[in-house]
Amino acid sequence: MSEQRTAAEDSGHDGGESVTTVIVAGACNLGIALAKAVAGAVSGSSAMLSEAAHSFADTVTEVLLFLSLKRSTRPADAAHPLGYGRERYLWALLASFATFVGGAVFSVHDGIHTLRHGEELGSPTLSYLILGIAFVLESVSLSRTVRQLRGETRRLAVGGYRYLRHTSDTAVKAVFLEDAAALVGLLLAFGGLLGAQLTGDALWDGLASILIGALLGWVAYVLARDNASLLIGRSLPERYERTITETLAAQPRVVRVLDLVTSVHGPDDVLVAAKVDFADLATAAEVETACDQAERAIRRAVPAVTRVYLDPTPPRP
Repeated sequence: MSEQRTAAEDSGHDGGESVTTVIVAGACNLGIALAKAVAGAVSGSSAMLSEAAHSFADTVTEVLLFLSLKRSTRPADAAHPLGYGRERYLWALLASFATFVGGAVFSVHDGIHTLRHGEELGSPTLSYLILGIAFVLESVSLSRTVRQLRGETRRLAVGGYRYLRHTSDTAVKAVFLEDAAALVGLLLAFGGLLGAQLTGDALWDGLASILIGALLGWVAYVLARDNASLLIGRSLPERYERTITETLAAQPRVVRVLDLVTSVHGPDDVLVAAKVDFADLATAAEVETACDQAERAIRRAVPAVTRVYLDPTPPRP
C-alpha cells in the first residue's frame, strides 16, 4: 500500500509550493554565501571559503531548479506530444553538476592546499558570527522544506524516508538534501575554526574543508543518480503496476493483459500503455466503450496516471 502511494505521491501535487520552497532556499543561500565569503577573506579560513563556495553552488542550484519547475510545466505541442515534464530532470541534473563542481571540487582542492601549505589565520570572531547567522537562516529554509514534506507524507500516509527515496519531485528532494548538508557543513566549519584557534594548527581547518567537499560530493551523486534515472525513463514500482494490471483485467470484455508499460514523465505525469486481449465476440463499439471504462478505472485506482493507451491485441500462440 505504501509503495503504491509513494509511486503516485505527486498526483495533485501543488507545483506552486515547490516553487516557493526553491525561492526561499535560493534567497537564503545567496545572502549566506556573500556573508561567508567576507568572513572567509577576513579570517583566512579555508573551511569558511569552502562554505562560501558551498552556498554559492546551492544558489546556482536553486536557480536551475526554478528553471526546471517553470519550463517543465509547458503544455504539450506538435513537436513534443508528451509534454515537457522530463525537462525538469534535465535542469535538476545540471544542478547536481553545479553542486559537485562549484562546491565539492573547490572545497576539497582548498582543503588539500591548506594541508600542504598551511594558512595564516586571522581573527575568527566574524566567522563565528556569520556561522551562527547562517545556521539560523539555513534552519528557516530547511523548516520550510520539512513542512512541505510532512504535508505530502501525511496526505499519502508514507514515511519520510520512503517519500524521499521514491519521489519524482526531485526539486524538493534537492532542496532538502542541500539544506541538511548545509547545516552539517556549518558544524564542520565551526569545528575546523575552533580546532585551528585552540591548537594554532591549520590542519583542522583543512580537514573540515575536505569533509565539506566530501559531503557535497555525496549530495551531488545522489541527486545526479535520481535525476538521470527519471530522465532516461523510470517505470512505476512493481506493486503499482500490479494494481493497474488487476484493474484492467477486472474490466468487462477484458480477457487478460498481455503486456504493460508505465513511464514517469514528471511528478504530475505518468503514462500507461498496455496490450489487452478483449473478448473475441465483442464488437468494435463494445471495445471502444471497454477502453474508455478501463481508462477511467485506472485513473481512479491510481490517481498519478494521466495518460492511458490501450492496444486491443489477440493472444499470441
